[in-house]
Amino acid sequence: MTTAETTDWRRDRIGSALRGENPTVLRRLGAGFAAIGDTQFLPGYSVLLVDDPGVQRLGDLTRPRRRAFLEGLDLLGEAVERACHAHDPAFRRVNLEILGNTDPYLHAHIWPRYDWEPAELVRLPVWLYPRDGWTDARHALGPRHEPLRRAIGAELDRLAAAAEREDPDGPGLPGGGSACRPSCGSAGPA
Repeated sequence: MTTAETTDWRRDRIGSALRGENPTVLRRLGAGFAAIGDTQFLPGYSVLLVDDPGVQRLGDLTRPRRRAFLEGLDLLGEAVERACHAHDPAFRRVNLEILGNTDPYLHAHIWPRYDWEPAELVRLPVWLYPRDGWTDARHALGPRHEPLRRAIGAELDRLAAAAEREDPDGPGLPGGGSACRPSCGSAGPA
């Protein structure tokens, strides 16, 4: 992937996901896209992107789409938790956040937390980490994250199948179908 291509999808994360061009997308969910984060200083960091770039707040969604978005957050949060727990015995928990202070579109952050984090940061919001950790090339999403990426995708598939068995008439995908399906970015990271 060229620098121009990388820049283009980052400028329009939702549009590129809708076009099948966002390489971070793991799966398409009922009201959004499960994506692995560009930075992996906390391995497994993921984001749920709403599937409409015009939606800025949870309240902008109809109630059924709001429930579908929150169900997607629950699904992705549990998938990250299961995958990270299997990947690293020092896994502690996930933190789920809907903020919207930097990017104007609705999205949610799924932050895995670990016992190996610095003692002065492990109990604080991840946003208090030093800024260079966010941009350091050592933490950029890359091929070494592929096993964890695949594990999160597999957990999403398992959880979606279980949810479908529990509630076959649940919200699922727009137009029907299960709550999760492989998507454009499931072939591998950028």
